[in-house]
Parts: sequence; C-alpha cells; structure tokens
Amino acid sequence: MRRIRVIGIGPGDPDQVTLEAVAAMRSVAYFVVAEKADDDPLLAARQALLARHVPGAKVAAVRDPERDRADPADYQGAVSNWHESRAEAYERVILDQPGDVGFLVWGDPAFYDSTIRIVERILARGNVEAEWDVIPGISSLQLLAARHRIVLHEIGQPITVTTARKLGEAVDAGADNILVMLSARLELAGLEDWHIWWGANLGTQHERLVAGRVGEVAAEIDAARAATKADAGWVMDAYLLRS
Repeated sequence: MRRIRVIGIGPGDPDQVTLEAVAAMRSVAYFVVAEKADDDPLLAARQALLARHVPGAKVAAVRDPERDRADPADYQGAVSNWHESRAEAYERVILDQPGDVGFLVWGDPAFYDSTIRIVERILARGNVEAEWDVIPGISSLQLLAARHRIVLHEIGQPITVTTARKLGEAVDAGADNILVMLSARLELAGLEDWHIWWGANLGTQHERLVAGRVGEVAAEIDAARAATKADAGWVMDAYLLRS
C-alpha cells in the first residue's frame, strides 16, 4: 500500500530540517505542493529546500483553490469549503501518479496548518487507499524563542497560542502571556504597556527581529513587516506578548 507522509520542514532554514524529516523526504516518489500564484515565493522556497536535501525530487505543483479572504459570518464554513477544494485537487494528483507522496509543511504540522485535516478528507473520500504518518518539524514559535534568547513562559505559568484574529478575545479572557500567529497586520491598540518579542520570516535570509515595549516599538515592527514583504515577496510573522 502506498504511503502519504506529512513532513514538517521548519520555518525556512534548510539546516533546521530534522534528520527524520530528511529521511522521510528521501523515501517518497514525489511531493504535492500548493502553488498560490505563478511566481509563488513559498513554492520556490520549498523547491530550494528539496534541492538541498533531495536533489532531483519530483514536485507536483497544484494551484491553490481560491477562498474568501474576508471574514465571513460563517468563517468555519468558508475554511471547510476551501479544505474540501484542496482535498479534491490533491486527490486528482495522487490518483494520477503512483508511489508514495510527501506534503511539505512549513514549520510543524501541529500549529495552524491544515495539511493533516486535508489528508484526512482525501482518505475519507474513499478513492485513495494509503497509510499515512506525520513527521514533526521545528516551529516558528521555537525559533522565535531561540532568536530572542527567551523562555516562552514565566516559571510555572501557562502560554496561550492563538491567531491575530483571536488576540482580543485572549486578552479579554485574562491571558497575559500570548503567542500570536497568522497576522495579516499588527493590531495592538490597548496593549501599549505590554512587552513584545516579534519575528518575521524566521529562518530565512529575510529574517527580522524586534523586541521591546509595544508602545515604543510598534512603528518599528510595522516598518520591518513592510520591508520584509518588499524584500521577500511574502511575510510570515509570530510574536510573544506579555503583560
């Protein structure tokens, strides 16, 4: 029976791919990778990583189905429909090509990534028979802590991990040590006295870091985000907020 391998590849630095992940990448016949545009820098980054660890690897680029990027009333439904469209597109590739297949997941598959859910959908459709496994990767959250030389929590205290869209809810609920991912923009009004440790495009040549009191460094972070987007063509940031 063929195998599907969901492989965490870290935040961008080929040196941060684990030996287990490299072995998994070398075990498959080809990789299915989403392509968001004709000149997708994240696709190019995955291809560069494969060139380093699996020279000559076969890549099947699948145009990522469009979804409503607004925040509709039925957000969960919109995301579910998007996942179903992805599952259908990936299924077609898998049915057309024999052999074991790999999915390269930015960072770690456990943090705000839907590849696991999409593979479950593919198998639930009943057209593809396969065993599957998940290989963990270094996450941007781990690299954020390493770059800033910090522990992500105070002694014996919890961490809240959330998205920028849900940051206000976390603050209102009393969280005071919050890791934030998936930021379309920084919206930190009311948090001026909090401390922030911020990083963008961690593990890449366009990595940028800022830390300090929010009220003092918010403008610097905005400028760094813009510069990162201009230099790399994309920006993916994460940050820790602590009151």
